[in-house]
Amino acid sequence: MFKSLSPEQFRDRIFDVLRRKQHWSTSCFESNAITKKQLNIFYHQEYVVYIRDFSILLAQILGKNPPWEARRRLATIIYEEETGGFSLGRPHQELFLQMMKGLGFNRVGFRDVELLAPSRAYREWLNKICQEDDWTIGAAALTIFIKGTSGDPEEVLYPQPAQNQAEIEDIIKKYALVQHHGLSSESMDYVRAQYMFAPGSRKTVYDMLLHHVTETDQQHQILSRLEEALTLWSRYQDGIARACGIRHK
Repeated sequence: MFKSLSPEQFRDRIFDVLRRKQHWSTSCFESNAITKKQLNIFYHQEYVVYIRDFSILLAQILGKNPPWEARRRLATIIYEEETGGFSLGRPHQELFLQMMKGLGFNRVGFRDVELLAPSRAYREWLNKICQEDDWTIGAAALTIFIKGTSGDPEEVLYPQPAQNQAEIEDIIKKYALVQHHGLSSESMDYVRAQYMFAPGSRKTVYDMLLHHVTETDQQHQILSRLEEALTLWSRYQDGIARACGIRHK
């Protein structure tokens, strides 16, 4: 039988899932060995699976009328994604396509992307979660899992002050696409916007979820769904690696 967890215990169980959100192919995609053709496959899948429609998925959760403080947080994220109102004043998907243009990828190619089978399974799962499940589960899948990384525990427990512009530009200069593929820093506003909006946001979304998920069944459901997300995400990453001809050494 699943035991009721304190907020700290529940958070730590979520951390356990996020710590495992690592894939063997990541180092390949961040190396100088990856080709533009392989990057093209990778970014087309990423765009359609979650980047293009992130705010739409989040709006479906908002439409389930969660408590007002959760609505406010979700609406804030949607506002930034759709307008860039807290960062650079442009929608994030537009900033992403600008980055793709800098890599030499025509934006027309992003209009009709054929998803790989594992990519489709992951996206269909996200659709189902956002449309059919309780708002807390959808919020966990989108704001915790999709936006989260294996570095979440440190970021949430030991939040750092916002980077200033010089620090963000230093991050940009060290970015793999800039270092290995000659991507102009002017094309990196998508990454800039992430850092400009990110400060404190990881802790905020965790606090939102922990505040509203106190029942044992809710906690169990969310942890179970996050495990499903991790499995589907891993298969999704495996599928992209296979399509790119990258083998696990």
